[in-house]
Amino acid sequence: MIPTPYYLIDKARLLPNMEKIAWLRENSGAKSLLALKCFASWSVFDFMSQYMDGTTSSSLFEVKLGREKFPGETHAYSVAYADDEIDEVIASSDKILFNTIGQLTRFESQSAGHVRGLRVNPGVSTSSFDLADPARPFSRLGEHDPEKIAGVADLVSGFMFHNNCENADFDRFDGMLGHIEQRFGHLIREMKWISLGGGIHFTGEGYPLEKLAERLKRFAGENEVQVYLEPGEAAITKSTTLEVTVLDTLYNGKKLAIVDSSIEAHMLDLLIYRETAKMEPNAGPEEWMICGKSCLAGDIFGEFRFEQPLKAGDRLSMQDAAGYTMVKKNWFNGVKMPAIAVKELDGTVNVARSFSYDDFVTALS
Repeated sequence: MIPTPYYLIDKARLLPNMEKIAWLRENSGAKSLLALKCFASWSVFDFMSQYMDGTTSSSLFEVKLGREKFPGETHAYSVAYADDEIDEVIASSDKILFNTIGQLTRFESQSAGHVRGLRVNPGVSTSSFDLADPARPFSRLGEHDPEKIAGVADLVSGFMFHNNCENADFDRFDGMLGHIEQRFGHLIREMKWISLGGGIHFTGEGYPLEKLAERLKRFAGENEVQVYLEPGEAAITKSTTLEVTVLDTLYNGKKLAIVDSSIEAHMLDLLIYRETAKMEPNAGPEEWMICGKSCLAGDIFGEFRFEQPLKAGDRLSMQDAAGYTMVKKNWFNGVKMPAIAVKELDGTVNVARSFSYDDFVTALS
């Protein structure tokens, strides 16, 4: 048995997402780029690249990772590029997207001859968290004034609209795309390509893929543009677990179990968004609070139900542990970093990476 903690990427559970992405590509004409800000575990990039067109990034390091590890197109985007990294970003990408007109004009000479795009903020989104809302008041994420954008339209060949967030409602997506067309349509029709970003949960159960394919195909045809999607969660949802072991139990008004992992260090989004982990199985007469081993008082995965009382040595499996989790893991408290294991389609499991004390030491100075 592999020592815990470790993330287990299961290709058999990843495959249905990939197949839906491939179907959508075929039936809509839209290309799909993996959003590395969500998932950057490159040990499965060869597998994913059979179904996707490339990657999109948020930083120089992500651009380089996409170029080196994921066959296909490499799109570069950043909220702001620094002077000392712009040349390397351009050299490592097929397209570069600028967040503002200021950045576009500042690096106009360096990016001349490169395929360029601009992020446009349509002012509407599906985010239920202000923290993650790209259209929040005073947002720095993209340009919003059509007149100002028109003034630099000749410098770019495409736009990126990223305003969806865990949006599983096709009708809402359709309405927002209509808003984008109404407000920015005259500019879109001057472009060659349009990215509609990520956050569209089209691989979810029951999502009307046929309607989405038709809408994307119609949008592309009416505006004569190549459409790109940038799935993150949609690409890897339900594919990965965090495997942990119970180290200790106690009772303090509730039954508590302490495991060899931590939300602060290994599933940070649970802490940031005050969410509960997903546990399977989660049924039975025994109710337990599962706690992390860091010194943070609120290091709690959640409360779950079990058939039998928990004891030291029991193994537990946290579900859906890939998106915005593995990319955010950290060394808080020096808690052992989970290894990364991959379960192949034939059922064999291989450890792709494990982490040691030396990794902890070299992360700092």
